[in-house]
Amino acid sequence: MKPSLAIAAVGSILAISAGTIWLAGFRQPAPIQSKPALTVSPSLANTTAKRAAFSPSDAPIPDTDFGKVVKQGQQIFENPAIYAKAYVGNQLRCASCHLDQGRKAGAAPMWGAYLAYPAYRAKNGHVNTFAERLQGCFRYSMNGKAPPLGDPVLVALETYSYWMAHGAPLDSKIEGRGFPKMQKAKLKPDYARGSNVYTANCALCHGANGAGQRGADGSVAFPALWGDASYNWGAGMDSVKNAAEFIKANMPLGKGGTLSDQDAWDVALYIDSQDRPQDPRYTGSVAQTRAKYHDSAQSMYGQSVNGHVLGSQSTPSGGSLHQGS
Repeated sequence: MKPSLAIAAVGSILAISAGTIWLAGFRQPAPIQSKPALTVSPSLANTTAKRAAFSPSDAPIPDTDFGKVVKQGQQIFENPAIYAKAYVGNQLRCASCHLDQGRKAGAAPMWGAYLAYPAYRAKNGHVNTFAERLQGCFRYSMNGKAPPLGDPVLVALETYSYWMAHGAPLDSKIEGRGFPKMQKAKLKPDYARGSNVYTANCALCHGANGAGQRGADGSVAFPALWGDASYNWGAGMDSVKNAAEFIKANMPLGKGGTLSDQDAWDVALYIDSQDRPQDPRYTGSVAQTRAKYHDSAQSMYGQSVNGHVLGSQSTPSGGSLHQGS
């Protein structure tokens, strides 16, 4: 083969190879460049490039059949005791933890949660769909009963979350999802210090006894943090770490980030050292239930606080609002 033809053949092979690499890593054609382009694998790009912040659209819910279901999901989200009464067992709302109608970054926004599923959860030992994750919220955080898969309540909540996530990149670690991570406490979280933080920063809204407050019309103004009207021992907020991260980023309401890390850890431990409804997975023994479901330094369930074993006198997990709550 002549040298000129050999060079041309090699150039063709290189062009084809480069095109193959490009097709595997990108969706849109790259512009023709005079210099060779450096190809970076998507996995490397994801670890080195800062993820762009996402904000759900402020556009109104469309006046369509689809939009009606989105609106239904929004209503359930804001007032589950009214619109999903059969499945709720306390006075909490979805918006009690997922702030600003589930839109607020750093407060477990629903658009971020929607993008994170399907996912494996060690809590129940299998890959969960988003609908299954919502079932868990009703069973534990709402201290109620899980709606069956396909139930209009779950469909509406999933549709509402999808609507908020529209336009977001498919990224299970999208910026703003969940709660901002915190470093370990410099000092071991302390009940007495946490009590002081609670009195100074939390009691005004949530009450000295943690029972929350209702408005003049009877609606929940501030949710209960412990007692029969709050989340049960199986909820995610049972984790002192989860509670501390949520508190640090979002509390006191409207002044998130003003508490020190240590104060957030201390008050989270204080709140999670109060009694609440029983874990629905209760085996009949607090010690056995702790060993099976709460074997973590982040859970106060089964721990002795001020001479009382937490969970030993909890009311059964409920499926309807407790009287007087």
